[in-house]
Amino acid sequence: MEINVAGFDNVHRTQQARFPVREIAWQPVHTVYVPANLLTASTVSDWGAEAAGLLGLTTPAEFAGLFGGDVHDRVARTLAREPIQDLRIDFEDGYTGADEDADMIRAAEAVAAMPVLPRRWGLRVKSFADGDPGRSLRTLRGFLERVVELKGGLPDGFVITFPKVLMESYLGMFARSLAELEHDLNLPTLGFEMQVEAPQTILFLQRSPDLVANLRGRLKAAHFGVFDYTAACGLPPHEQRLDHPACDHARHVMQTVLHPEGVELSDGSLAAAPASASKADVLALWRRHAETVRHSLAHGYYQGWDMHPSHLVSRFAVVYAHHLATYDAYRARVEAWQASRQEGGVLDEPATIKTLVAALRRADLALGLDSRSTGNL
Repeated sequence: MEINVAGFDNVHRTQQARFPVREIAWQPVHTVYVPANLLTASTVSDWGAEAAGLLGLTTPAEFAGLFGGDVHDRVARTLAREPIQDLRIDFEDGYTGADEDADMIRAAEAVAAMPVLPRRWGLRVKSFADGDPGRSLRTLRGFLERVVELKGGLPDGFVITFPKVLMESYLGMFARSLAELEHDLNLPTLGFEMQVEAPQTILFLQRSPDLVANLRGRLKAAHFGVFDYTAACGLPPHEQRLDHPACDHARHVMQTVLHPEGVELSDGSLAAAPASASKADVLALWRRHAETVRHSLAHGYYQGWDMHPSHLVSRFAVVYAHHLATYDAYRARVEAWQASRQEGGVLDEPATIKTLVAALRRADLALGLDSRSTGNL
């Protein structure tokens, strides 16, 4: 008997276009924010050197005890090779310069003079919510003009952070402004990431099912701003923390609305640095930062903000330990499922197997294995 479901083909095509099956791609484990007036051509190497110096305060055995894995040497190699995976030049909250136009030029020249740019890099402009979109767009345009002039084009990996999106309409306005910049400066398509920093943003995310589609691929990521968000919720200062239940709710909304459409998600930061350069204070900071990174990972957020060179050590250590702790067990479960046998008395569901394979591929990418070991899973 022929069954006719009117309109099915059109709906199914829409589903496949909007929610395609996506392979796990490389994503930076962090975004490092540096105030624009403090950026220099040596910022990346300076942060790596300072972090490596702090790493030298501990022995590999002490480090393993602190982070629960044999990751000391791996972290040391990362700090020497690629201490910052994603650099954001900050013209918003962290920026305190007196002359934004001059600092914008100096920042662009610092970028052009960097021996090697991070795999991702860009700038955070001022929020439209501040009431002066012209200021934000003038800085963005001037920065791009100077970088393109010095480099002969826009280097790969560029992204723009658009903060404090209190009104959904700001997203469309910003996207149209980017299209104008592309036309005027002969640039490739400019992607951007929005920051979720207020309950108003969570509300319109829940009410706007076509938000990502309407931005036509420009929205690449969404970053959670823990301190603005908790302050906007009226939480007292001692409760303005990344692992507060209010933040868990916001992150879950971001996951349900944005993740299925391929938008990358990033967690926020720990606004703290070691009280001094003493070993005791550095270890205390690492323990505190490690707790927040583990909380993010447990909630499916594989990227976060780092605000101080000390954070690089604990960030990489926790991420590496997280992936290594489960790697062999996950692979055994997948291989057991593929062989149609049980592993440890557990018969995994197909959805669980997909999650395990995704976790293994994400681990390969984070550990620098380029998914070679999971290519046949």
